[in-house]
Amino acid sequence: MKKAVHFGAGNIGRGFIGLLLNRSDYFVNFVDVNDALIDALRERQSYTVELIDDNSEKVVVNNVSGINSKTELDKLQSALIEADLITTAVGPNILPIIAKSLVNSIEHRAEHKIESYLNIIACENTIEGSTKLMNALLPLLSEKAQAYVKEWVGFPDSAVDRIVPNQKNDDILWVKVEPFYEWVVDQTKIKGELNIDGVHFTDTLEAYIERKLFTVNTGHTTVAYAGFLKGYPTIKDAMLDESIVKLVEKVLSETGSMLVKKHGFDEDLQKEYIVKTIKRFKNPSIIDEVTRVGRSPLRKLSKGDRFIKPMLECEALGLSYDGLVESVLNALKFDCVEDEESVKLQTMIKDIGLENTLIDVTGLEKDHPILQKIIKLT
Repeated sequence: MKKAVHFGAGNIGRGFIGLLLNRSDYFVNFVDVNDALIDALRERQSYTVELIDDNSEKVVVNNVSGINSKTELDKLQSALIEADLITTAVGPNILPIIAKSLVNSIEHRAEHKIESYLNIIACENTIEGSTKLMNALLPLLSEKAQAYVKEWVGFPDSAVDRIVPNQKNDDILWVKVEPFYEWVVDQTKIKGELNIDGVHFTDTLEAYIERKLFTVNTGHTTVAYAGFLKGYPTIKDAMLDESIVKLVEKVLSETGSMLVKKHGFDEDLQKEYIVKTIKRFKNPSIIDEVTRVGRSPLRKLSKGDRFIKPMLECEALGLSYDGLVESVLNALKFDCVEDEESVKLQTMIKDIGLENTLIDVTGLEKDHPILQKIIKLT
């Protein structure tokens, strides 16, 4: 049986990545700082994933264990040295910390001239996550280890998509996820062979990353901000409002036209992808708070993220983006006291005004047509 180490024993790690690796005959060691999760994984060596829809299929994941990254450093290094595959689902900001955890095992492989390929995949909601992890790791390595990495270690970037709502279950390891998932991996950066059941390997990853980001993420957040302003507590509730459904359809029509024109996606297939995405948002079995989906508005309104980036692409391609503008306006009114970025955004608007806030947050110049269009409609 192949061996995998996965950083992050949370719901995404267990309900998505761990599940697919288990299907592909990997023994998975989950690494986390959560004592209760790790103790349960080590003791039981299995957990259940529930696919929440009308059927509520339950899948048992076996051949797993847990390593506490706070207290079991030697055990972690042994697992990393023996691993055929390393994956992460910890959040983009934690990748530099993961890089530090990899140093000793990579140095060991280089010193002992272990001639077996290793692939390290960051399964994060960010562009080029694996590359970012590699760039954080390389400066920490000796020249010998850097040369070893170049020959034997791959860092294929990936795009991941599965809705895993906030949840509280009686069983700490039980995890509920939507049936739909997509995991796309850049095959051009793989070292050796890598076979994972359910993964789509491609040499045009950027197109798939943008399709997911500007359809699923843009659409999901569009619903969240519109729903928040109307007082709906969950995405499911918001999607019962026909005006919100029409808004998300308009937004995804705009981003869809851009994706078709930029990346050459088949227009009919893109429309089917949009229909499927909206159906996912309507899933009555998924209870996802609009405040969770809408959190971190400063990041989501930044130049390279789900609203401004597709607007820039639409502007460059001569396409309309009125729905995206409406979503940005809604985001600017996201006043959630539990979210630090939301509080900061509202404080900025109050202290320096809306226009200066937009300039700071979006990175657009004052006279940019997108910025002016947003200002005009406020």
